[in-house]
Amino acid sequence: MPITKSAKRNIRAGEKKKVYNDRRKKAMKEVVKEVKTLALAKDKKTAQATLAAAYKAIDKAAKGNTIKKNTAARKKSRLAKMIKKIA
Repeated sequence: MPITKSAKRNIRAGEKKKVYNDRRKKAMKEVVKEVKTLALAKDKKTAQATLAAAYKAIDKAAKGNTIKKNTAARKKSRLAKMIKKIA
């Protein structure tokens, strides 16, 4: 348990940040999952359209330090590669 006043404040701030980060991460995962399912279904046009939303969600998560910058770049690269494979 926190003893000092600043430690208690830090706990409260961390809880607020966790909610924010979880929301960002969930939004990102949902869009990425949608793109992946469209790619596996070989629906290139819809996957291409959803890719922009996925990029936006990934960039927002990286901007707020929910995920690291390199992780964001890797995710975007893999999604693009997956869509490019669709014949």
